[in-house]
Amino acid sequence: MTETQILLIEDDPLDMELALFALQENKIANHVQVARDGEEALDFLFCQGKYSSRDKAHQPHLVLLDLKIPKIDGLEVLRQLKNNEYTKAIPVVILTSSVLDRDVICGYKLGANSYIQKPVDFKQFKEIIKELGLYWLKFNRGVPEDAFT
Repeated sequence: MTETQILLIEDDPLDMELALFALQENKIANHVQVARDGEEALDFLFCQGKYSSRDKAHQPHLVLLDLKIPKIDGLEVLRQLKNNEYTKAIPVVILTSSVLDRDVICGYKLGANSYIQKPVDFKQFKEIIKELGLYWLKFNRGVPEDAFT
């Protein structure tokens, strides 16, 4: 069995640290890869740039995506991810501070599996991360790994 993997796309150091802490504390994932901007996220997903030696067959089981990230925004990352044969089946949860209806609508039209507004309260944020991890990685039946080959 391969290790669980989450791709966390987050540029805010505090939100990144809180998410990693919540995932670790609740033993949700064995490995979490962090991308701090959209370009790095796409490089990781498509095995290019500094990730060119990464095996494309080992895609993350879940992507947690902030929308307001540098270089390439989250909606464009989502568009490219869902338009690619190797990555379109990966569940994507938008986890963002944006409450704009246009972001919610666009996110779902582009193929997001869920849209969650980040709570300001640490306890709530920690609980949301725990529930997300449990649902998407423990209860939900993911795409078989050989689907990515």
